[in-house]
Amino acid sequence: MKAAILIQRWYRRYVAHLEMRRRYTWNIFQSIEYAGEQDQLQLSSFFSFIHDSSHVLFPPDLISHLLDSVVDPLTEEVRQLKYEQIVVSESYSGPRLSFPLSVTDTNALLSAFKEEQTLHGKYVLQLLYETKKFLKQMPNVIYLSTSYAKEITICGDLHGSLDDLLLIFYKNGLPSAENPYIFNGDFVDRGKKSTEIIIILFAFLLLYPDHMHLNRGNHEDHIMNLRYGFTKEVMQKYKTHGREILQLLQDVFSLLPLATVIDNKVLIVHGGISDKTDLDFLSTVERLPKRSTDHLNVRSCSRSSSRHSRRSRMDSPCSSGRSSRASRRRKKHSTKQGSCSSSSSSSSSSSSVCSPRVSSRNTPRRPPPSPSLPSPTDVLQVPFLDSFVSLEPPEPPREELEWQQCVTNNFLDVVDILWSDPKNQNGCSLNSFRGGGCYFGPDVTQALLQKHDLCLLIRSHECKQEGYELCHNGQVITIFSASNYYEEGSNRGAYIKLGPELVPRFFQYQVSRSTRKLTLHQRVRVAEGSALRALKEKLYAQRSELMAAFQQYDIDNTGRISTSEWAQVVESVLRLDLPWRTLRPRLARLSADGNVEYGSCFEDISPGEPIPPVTPNLAETLYRYRTDLEIIFNIIDKDHSGQISIEEFRQTWKLFTSHLGVAVNDQTIDDMARSIDFNKDGSIDFNEFLEAFRVVHKLDVKEQQQG
Repeated sequence: MKAAILIQRWYRRYVAHLEMRRRYTWNIFQSIEYAGEQDQLQLSSFFSFIHDSSHVLFPPDLISHLLDSVVDPLTEEVRQLKYEQIVVSESYSGPRLSFPLSVTDTNALLSAFKEEQTLHGKYVLQLLYETKKFLKQMPNVIYLSTSYAKEITICGDLHGSLDDLLLIFYKNGLPSAENPYIFNGDFVDRGKKSTEIIIILFAFLLLYPDHMHLNRGNHEDHIMNLRYGFTKEVMQKYKTHGREILQLLQDVFSLLPLATVIDNKVLIVHGGISDKTDLDFLSTVERLPKRSTDHLNVRSCSRSSSRHSRRSRMDSPCSSGRSSRASRRRKKHSTKQGSCSSSSSSSSSSSSVCSPRVSSRNTPRRPPPSPSLPSPTDVLQVPFLDSFVSLEPPEPPREELEWQQCVTNNFLDVVDILWSDPKNQNGCSLNSFRGGGCYFGPDVTQALLQKHDLCLLIRSHECKQEGYELCHNGQVITIFSASNYYEEGSNRGAYIKLGPELVPRFFQYQVSRSTRKLTLHQRVRVAEGSALRALKEKLYAQRSELMAAFQQYDIDNTGRISTSEWAQVVESVLRLDLPWRTLRPRLARLSADGNVEYGSCFEDISPGEPIPPVTPNLAETLYRYRTDLEIIFNIIDKDHSGQISIEEFRQTWKLFTSHLGVAVNDQTIDDMARSIDFNKDGSIDFNEFLEAFRVVHKLDVKEQQQG
């Protein structure tokens, strides 16, 4: 009996320890993910900086490279004819689509993608063109009824995971009139099969327009795509037509609906809501307004000032009379949308309204602006290269002021819908962790549901370990459909089925190629190792700042400080809100006296390639902002050749260091530019340059050498 009790105690401790490791691994992954989204905010601030300072600091040629959008002068008819005339070689063995699409076409696509085939660029362009034409006619808010189907299936983020999409179709059936679907945004980025996913989703959208529905997510945005991999994926798979595909995708993403309502009782949006969210107002937002920047000045202002006050609906949740209200609402919203969609341009504009920005509620932490420039909080900085609006004309006319107010309101509403997250506390506050949107509490949810006579909010946007999660007394459901999101075995995926009774049923799954053979302990260890490697890279990228802060506590220069001081410094610099005391044994050594040897944080990481002759401070800056620089270089490299001129490199780096406040003299930048022009032809392979600033883990190198 004693032996059994001892074994039970040991097992409980073992499981508790494993659960602790699993939880902090999850926290690391999530904190680093959100920190990356804050970096996206920083990059948007940079684009506003160069626009505001371009007339005094930088050459106009470089600014035009970064800020000028590519405007396609072709008419819709000419463009359609151009796509049809693209020649498909006889050696092409993939599917050949004909429009309008048939079930045979969608089946051919599924079969081809299972066999790792790529759809020809001609058919991708035709598919996107037809999708754009269809989406132009759609309202911002789609109203559906379960009376036309037994159940509606709702899927969350897929993020380029084709295996998850195929598994959903295998378990739940393909989209059809009898089996309708709603996909709630974030189809692309991070995963390697984003292109295949959007092709499948858009094909089913055209085949079953009344039974396949797509909401926009915050990753349906070309600036996000530059950071998180979709742009690179498209260019690798479509070297000939990639640029045209990306240009057309900007428009398609801009035109995706923002919300879906089922039976006037269930609201489905990608991110969430705020205390200012109003579905009637959201229905009037113009999704694709193309306007020239030579006459605009969008100023920060209160969103509520231009909104009409409306009587709150206080009927009991999920009451009867849904179908009649649905009919009236559909008619009303289609009328409103008619005036918006008619002015949609054929070229990209507000695609990146979904990038996180400063809202009128608060201002997140950001680098101080240049003293010669206007404060960034004075101007609503739209992080979209085609839509920079910060000029200040004298005494604009009344109708322009009204249009500016409309743009501000529209912008903030859409950001809230795409970026917000629920929280347990009441109230609505800035989502400082992501850098965009807001945190909304149970009271905000309750107020919106009562106002619009709804009973449930379904959203996605956050990875959940079980694939779904309920909060706010069951009134908010988060659904996430990409399993193994952070690492193999890290989480399940899930989808919801919703019938006329509006009671959600959850279905979980996990795509598994290797994890079935692993024990729970092994799965936790694999995920933990991946998370710790990412966290050590964060530490290494902030090495100078961390060492300076450590040494403030280490007055005698012993190389040691207390655990509490070490944890305080790391959190103050990285701001990841992690349990640093718990993580310390995985990140730094203790000395014999029980203090932390803070220099050991950086021992396991080193530069992967020989670094060009740069100073340590400049090298660390390159490590820290490597992703941002890659995005900027890719924007300059409009033909996606991977090459930019030495002069473009010099000017971009000067511009970027000016924005960051990094003191780097011109001679250092010139020396670095010359040293990486390996063949002395006046151009730089920036991918090769950036590869020199990728860190490696010494333990990984040892394992590879032993292998």
